[in-house]
Amino acid sequence: MEILAFGVQADERPLIERAFAGHHEVHCLDVFLTEDTAPIARGHEIVSTSVNCGLGSGVLQTLAAGGTQMIAQRSTGFNNVDLPVAERLGMTVARVSSYSPYSVAEFAWTLAMAVNRRVVRASTRTRDFDFRLDGLMGRDLHGRTVGVLGTGKIGEAFTRIAHGFGMRLLGWDVAENPACRDLGMAYVPKEELLAEADLVSLHVPLMPETQHLLDAAALKAMKDDAILVNSSRGGLVDTAALVAELREGRFTGVGLDVYEAEAGLFFLDKSLEAIADDTLARLVTFPNVLVTSHQAYYTEDAVGQIVATTVRNVLDYLAGRRSENVLVPRS
Repeated sequence: MEILAFGVQADERPLIERAFAGHHEVHCLDVFLTEDTAPIARGHEIVSTSVNCGLGSGVLQTLAAGGTQMIAQRSTGFNNVDLPVAERLGMTVARVSSYSPYSVAEFAWTLAMAVNRRVVRASTRTRDFDFRLDGLMGRDLHGRTVGVLGTGKIGEAFTRIAHGFGMRLLGWDVAENPACRDLGMAYVPKEELLAEADLVSLHVPLMPETQHLLDAAALKAMKDDAILVNSSRGGLVDTAALVAELREGRFTGVGLDVYEAEAGLFFLDKSLEAIADDTLARLVTFPNVLVTSHQAYYTEDAVGQIVATTVRNVLDYLAGRRSENVLVPRS
């Protein structure tokens, strides 16, 4: 059987091909699954997708009409999949329920340190042989307060690094993590966390309850000189409200690896095109903002685990087995 994989990055392709070797043939495409590309899947029972593939009602209906019965999502997030429609169409949907939390936690700290110590600006200057220090002053994080919104596996890994920096730890979540408690984390209401934290990092899933978790009011509640990092999901932050705050000169730095309207932009080369997204175009012009292209998970370790789990999900589907990764079971 041939599995069709959409949205495969160049570095990811050999990992996928090696993982499926000896099991099934896999055809990797660099294009993302959209309404325009969905007809390519005709005749493929199993399709694998990435987090930036759009699996709305129209795409799912096209897939089902073409014979697709199983979608193997190569990510933990699944807010891009219309699960009720998939269930109605009798399609199985599986995801990767977990992978290396260190990949995302470490990258979140990379963003935090880069904006705090003005690394991008410094690198740009030295390329021009400008070695002045004006405008490059950062702050020690030791002794300051970090607020972690979401203390699951990734949030815990982020907290352990913060503990190593010697920071005061504040957390917010629907359920407390005993491991974070043992590190000295105090769980407080979101409003208190935002008001006291010098660094705020987001590690919660995107769902209706967390959409714009940091809205205009929440952003205004943060310290004027705070650092904000989002390596989770773009929809957690009201980007228009964030731009408004940045225009007022607020925040020491903002590091974003995700963006709420990233579909159709991230993972693609748009360097020769005019960007129609005025909010993103404005966002990247601020000197204290660093935007990366949803790469926090992108380590050999994490991607290897993601691919291995995807293969296992496919084999489970074909064998009629069900695991914790199944979002919509086989009908």
